[in-house]
Order: sequence, then structure tokens, then C-alpha cells
Amino acid sequence: MGDLIQPWHLVVLGVVALLVFGSKRLPEMGKGLGEGLKGFKEGLKGITDPTPAPPSQQNGTGIPPVSTPVSPISQASTMDYVTCSRCGNRFENPMGFKVADYVCRACQARS
Repeated sequence: MGDLIQPWHLVVLGVVALLVFGSKRLPEMGKGLGEGLKGFKEGLKGITDPTPAPPSQQNGTGIPPVSTPVSPISQASTMDYVTCSRCGNRFENPMGFKVADYVCRACQARS
């Protein structure tokens, strides 16, 4: 029970894989496995490493670049609200669902 992975075991596994999947399918599977492992490693790196700061642009004059002001979009103008039919409270409806008879969670819990 000492060494489970010996060179002959790997050779036998390779031959069995060749017989089962065929010579055309094995390179495709290897490529897919490699890409999956690469994506997994990049995902782990993104989780463990902090997000790098965006590079600052130097325009050579020492004056920071001027950005054009952007008018903020009012949240109230784009937000829909629904009113509970039992208590009359208003609740945000960010997805814009059309509800004929809305009942809030507090009123549902009291029922």
C-alpha cells in the first residue's frame, strides 16, 4: 500500500484513457483541463490579492487633469415604488415589477 502513484500506474492510466476517449478527443480534453486550471488559479489570485490601484496619468505639467462634471441621475426619478395594500407603507421596487396587490413582509408575518 506504499506508493499508489508509480510510473507504471500512470502508463496504464494513459493507455486506458487513450482507448476510452480516442486519439482525437484526448488533446481537446487536455486543453480544456488546462484552461480550467488556469482560470481557477486566476480566480484564486483575484481573491487573495488586493485589487491594484489604477495607474495615474501624468500629463507632464503637474496639474491634475480636469474632468467634465457629470450630472448625477436622481435615484428617485428612476426608482419605482409599490404600496402595501394592508399598511399603506411605500417600498422600493428597483426591478419595476407590476404588482396588483402588494403585501409587505411585516404584514405577511402578521397573517
